[in-house]
Amino acid sequence: MSLRAPEDYGRVLLVMGGDGSEREVSLDGGSQVLAALQRQDVDVEPIDGLAELIAAVGQQRGDRVFNLLHGRGGEDGVLQGAMRALGVPFTGAGVLGSALSMHKAQAKRIWLQCGLLTPQFALVVSEEAAARAAEELGFPLVCKPPSEGSSVGISMVADADELSTAFELAQRHETEVMLESFIEGAEYTVGVLAGKALPVVRIQPARAFYDYTAKYEDDATGYFCPSGLSSNEEAMLQATALAAFRALECSGWGRIDFIRGSDRRFYLLEANTTPGMTSHSLVPKAAAAAGISFDDLCLAILETSFDEVKR
Repeated sequence: MSLRAPEDYGRVLLVMGGDGSEREVSLDGGSQVLAALQRQDVDVEPIDGLAELIAAVGQQRGDRVFNLLHGRGGEDGVLQGAMRALGVPFTGAGVLGSALSMHKAQAKRIWLQCGLLTPQFALVVSEEAAARAAEELGFPLVCKPPSEGSSVGISMVADADELSTAFELAQRHETEVMLESFIEGAEYTVGVLAGKALPVVRIQPARAFYDYTAKYEDDATGYFCPSGLSSNEEAMLQATALAAFRALECSGWGRIDFIRGSDRRFYLLEANTTPGMTSHSLVPKAAAAAGISFDDLCLAILETSFDEVKR
């Protein structure tokens, strides 16, 4: 992997934390990225949240931004638009790719238009509409806010009796609520880095549902890379991930999540344009399987701030 000399990056503003629901995950990953960049003599300053980042840029304290701010404000096009307006390069997807990916329903609409497979869904704003949509989709289903990450506000709904509680939980985070047909099966994820797909990771949660606890707190969750897929299946899933990534105008780095149904087909679940970088996170695991150390991964992500085209 060809990387630049540390001084070529200038002063890097590593933004993390913020005031969103994924603050702790962002701070955890950010501390590890900070240490990795410092080990490689990159001049880096940690920044907590978007407001502090804009202030630092205004004070000309940095030359580029390593974005590890998850969720709203960091992953939805807001940070990207602010940095574009201020003329500061940043890692990851641009304004359009970030905004399209963050809204799960919009991402699914685009994938469907491109002939890519994703579970059926509905967007609702009231319990009455949710009940009607659930009747059409059928149980079980998944209820979640369409613009949150890390499984925040998500519930698996087994029957009509559970729908009201799940809807209320999701609506604490967002007015719109997405209902999605639940597909039971193994989950897979494909990291994307600089236009290439990383090895597939299969996820085996010890819990019944791959929720926030399973992702970040449960050491019993299993991650398998090699994934156990055949070489043809692995290549197909990687190609689908790249197609899904490009369909949303994403660039730089990211992650595409899938689930495999009982029909043996792979269904797209969501795109992540600023994936986690914690000890439980999936892109570092896939990178390691590809022979990329965590330190080199951090520099490779920083390299994406030099991308000329970010929509």
